[in-house]
Amino acid sequence: MTVHWRAVLAGIVTTIALGLLSGATVPFTDVSLPVLGTGLSGVAGGAVAGYVSGADYTDGALNGGISTAIGWIVVIPLLALGGLFASPLASLGILAFGLVLIVVAAIPGVAGGVLGAWVKRRTRGRPREEPAAP
Repeated sequence: MTVHWRAVLAGIVTTIALGLLSGATVPFTDVSLPVLGTGLSGVAGGAVAGYVSGADYTDGALNGGISTAIGWIVVIPLLALGGLFASPLASLGILAFGLVLIVVAAIPGVAGGVLGAWVKRRTRGRPREEPAAP
């Protein structure tokens, strides 16, 4: 099991981007089910890290989990800072729930890492098709 830092960085960037936008892009998740946005960003960030890391499932799982956890470590303080404008109590709730959220988000990150490694393995051996000349 090897940590590929380029893959982890790609997963972190994906997790941060989707973590900050998940409430705006997935309808009603900010009100009814905020964990759905966390899960989606975890799977996507993990899948990117798993795909970039290569075709080994254990490397994909490790890199996916690490990238998602680090990504949410960055996202949670940003969300808490934004919550200060709405309510200081909500901001404290985000920070308190954030510790649990990091662990919860790493689980879909691991699953996404395995998925990304699986996709990489499936597409690795196939030759690329050249587009037909007009």
